[in-house]
Amino acid sequence: MATTHTYEKLKHKTIAELREIAKSVEQHEAVQGYSQMNKDHLLPALCKALGIDTRQHHQAVGIDKAGIKARIRELKKQRDAALEARDHDALKIARRHIHHLNRQIRAHVV
Repeated sequence: MATTHTYEKLKHKTIAELREIAKSVEQHEAVQGYSQMNKDHLLPALCKALGIDTRQHHQAVGIDKAGIKARIRELKKQRDAALEARDHDALKIARRHIHHLNRQIRAHVV
């Protein structure tokens, strides 16, 4: 039974189910002593043993996220230049554009 494990799938399993999975990868040092671990310790150990990424990755749908990020990098350079020049109007405009673009990305994240 070759099932692919993800962090989300493992997170919703019971401690008994997690220990059964740990039993199959017992040779890995991260899960040694799995029978004594609680779920908070066993879950990251299993992810390490199985090579599963524990961070959540979100996808932006309906927008060009890479293009927006590039525009934000340009605006940050403008913001830094305005800060150096003590140009408060340009600084405010750059910050507002950066904020707007970040909000646009967050609005399209699934």
